[in-house]
Amino acid sequence: MSAMFSAAADDAALEALFVPFDTGALGLPVDGRVLVLRARDGFRLREMARPGWVCEQSFKPFADALERSGLRVAAHSGDERFSVVLVLPPRQRDEARALFAQAVDRAGPLGIVLAAVPNAEGAKSAESDLAKLAGPLHQLSKHKCRVFWTQPLGDNIDRTLLEAWLALDTPRRNAAGFVSRPGLFAWDRVDTASALLASHLPADLVGRVADLGAGYGYLSAQVIARCPKVTSVDLYEAEARALEPARLNLEQAQRESGRAVTFGLHWHDVTQGLAQRYDVVISNPPFHQGRADLPDLGRAFIDTAANALSSHGRLWLVANRHLPYEATLAARFHEVRTVTTQDSFKVIEARGARP
Repeated sequence: MSAMFSAAADDAALEALFVPFDTGALGLPVDGRVLVLRARDGFRLREMARPGWVCEQSFKPFADALERSGLRVAAHSGDERFSVVLVLPPRQRDEARALFAQAVDRAGPLGIVLAAVPNAEGAKSAESDLAKLAGPLHQLSKHKCRVFWTQPLGDNIDRTLLEAWLALDTPRRNAAGFVSRPGLFAWDRVDTASALLASHLPADLVGRVADLGAGYGYLSAQVIARCPKVTSVDLYEAEARALEPARLNLEQAQRESGRAVTFGLHWHDVTQGLAQRYDVVISNPPFHQGRADLPDLGRAFIDTAANALSSHGRLWLVANRHLPYEATLAARFHEVRTVTTQDSFKVIEARGARP
């Protein structure tokens, strides 16, 4: 896994999550049945984990890191019930509410749900949400985080709210008419940069296309709609929750185009390279993790694109103007041109990948 996508070395929420066990406020279940939702690799998790623990993580680089540490990772552990469900909630509130609902639903009748959230990332709101769903909570503060957990769930659950919040994670159409779900990049709209790139994609793109960091599939759908000589599109996306919306959006694009453009969906860390070759690569690459700018992510996407393109291949890329990608592009391609700059973004075409 690229270090650029690694979980934070100082993961305060992960450290704080286990404080109730350290203080004796909670004990590990005798049956060893523990589920960790949005698990992230780290020393404390490796130290605490026992046989019977299950980690779920939909972000491919984090899932890979957990597996390398010898932890049991599952995409979804189905109908299993757990004595303790540990949660590291995301920032987006509807996504977090859906995750709390999943945690409560998957804890047994005597189960406990325990969460940790940094104070600066909506900890008080997250605690309030879990209390609405599951009744009175215990709480402590540590490592600039709020740690809170339910009593044994029993009859404390608000079943109406549970069903409503479980439904928050269901793929739905956003304001632009594309299927999406809370927590995905630009989930409720079309991202301005992606729309700019789509508007400049030439109709003469031909052959096999790869979409790197595809999200819910907007750019791939635009390729199908705008480029009649494209025969196939492969979407590469590190967030597994994006793949079902992407599938639905591309099926719709196929129907509307009336063409049999094949497509593939790949849960993949793009920084690890691609196994196939392409005539065209398109990308609106990520350039941050959390709140930190990490331009090396975009550079890694450019390297992957160059390595995956055929000799006549073309890269079409959109990025924020301030991101310093030009040196990497010049090192990896013989021809690079800025197609347009608009609304703080730049669209770039590169040809002639260098080895």
